[in-house]
Amino acid sequence: MSLANSESFIEPPNSLDESDEVASLPSSPTDSSVDDDEYVSDAEREWRESLQQLELLLTMVVVPYMGKYFGRKCAYWGWAKFMEWKYPVEIVVTSPKTFKGVGAVEAAASL
Repeated sequence: MSLANSESFIEPPNSLDESDEVASLPSSPTDSSVDDDEYVSDAEREWRESLQQLELLLTMVVVPYMGKYFGRKCAYWGWAKFMEWKYPVEIVVTSPKTFKGVGAVEAAASL
């Protein structure tokens, strides 16, 4: 399956004439977009910056902390259920407030 030198996969470009549809399109946009920095007010810019800061706060602080806290809580619950199933022991939390407080402190310890 060889190609001769005269055969090619590239078609020769068509000559552009005045009746071409692309040539009739305007060269600059006629209506302006709302996202241009020139037309955005200072209040809108500050609003976007504050939303970005809130997003960073959530993604960098709140979500990892909550994930670590609930992950530990789930792990303790799972380990207690496993120990009750595997061995004849009963896991009892004597002070739920202390247990939750220590869990919150441990979750925040490495942040």
